[in-house]
Amino acid sequence: MSKNLVKAERMTAQKSFILNYLRSVKTHPSAEVVYKEVRKKLPNISQGTVYRVLNGFKKKGELQVINTKDIAHFDGDISDHAHFICEECGNVYDVMSECSACGILKSKKTKVGAVQKYTITFYGTCYKCKK
Repeated sequence: MSKNLVKAERMTAQKSFILNYLRSVKTHPSAEVVYKEVRKKLPNISQGTVYRVLNGFKKKGELQVINTKDIAHFDGDISDHAHFICEECGNVYDVMSECSACGILKSKKTKVGAVQKYTITFYGTCYKCKK
């Protein structure tokens, strides 16, 4: 057997539950929030396990990480879409329709090459904080 063979990583029940949780919410939770929510259904899961699983999904491209000035937020939606980060409260919001009209994103072509995927982040103050 070759030493270069890499053992396929299996999808455990814990990994599956974490990924399903992230894909079911639109709130872009932090690792701490993911841990607290997952622990409600899997009380024996450790914080270290949740952090390792999130890091593994990040490396494999199975989730997006949105870094704010204070914390990393996780997004189970890996489709091309932009985010809005409120500089007051730190909340992260999906921005879908605002970017769909952009000519570059429609054609996925620029003067320097074809766009395979993109990350766009807008910064400002959300409507909740403006009130």
